[in-house]
Amino acid sequence: MNNNNQNLGKLTLEQQFQLEVLRKDIENMSLEQAKEYLLEAFRQLMVKDNVCRDLFKQCYL
Repeated sequence: MNNNNQNLGKLTLEQQFQLEVLRKDIENMSLEQAKEYLLEAFRQLMVKDNVCRDLFKQCYL
């Protein structure tokens, strides 16, 4: 197994830092703000999935 496969599912140091910053920000949010943030984050993940899927399709056309 190469090193890339071993790192799948792991966060980079920069991503770990971003996650910690987000954790601190969330602590200061109201429940309603946290719900809105979660919905927007999920929406953006879906958009990212759509873009990746579209790019993948273009690569194989």
